[in-house]
Amino acid sequence: MAITFSGRKLWRIPQRGMLKGVCAGLAQYFDVPVKLVRLIVILSMFFGLFFFTIAAYIVLIFALDPMPEDAVDNVQPSRSVLDEVDAELAAGERRLRAMERYVTSDAFTLRSRFRQL
Repeated sequence: MAITFSGRKLWRIPQRGMLKGVCAGLAQYFDVPVKLVRLIVILSMFFGLFFFTIAAYIVLIFALDPMPEDAVDNVQPSRSVLDEVDAELAAGERRLRAMERYVTSDAFTLRSRFRQL
């Protein structure tokens, strides 16, 4: 059974997966990196959802059909999400550097001393 929403199908991709290809299929369906899906699964197991995560994973193993061999070659990973995240991280780093420059400046020290008076 392949789950279909908005014209896309959710498959297991055992050729690209580590354990039956569920995370690889979810990553391809949601157009995110596989490592991100795997990280979310591992973190959910550590933060109190261990049995739910294992049960959902097992259900998805049996509920999803494996992606056909000929369709695996046609799937191209998308870099758009990674580019957006990279741009956000770069902007955050610039803001952090500006804050660091201000906090270590003489103007900040002077203002904080006036506030203490």
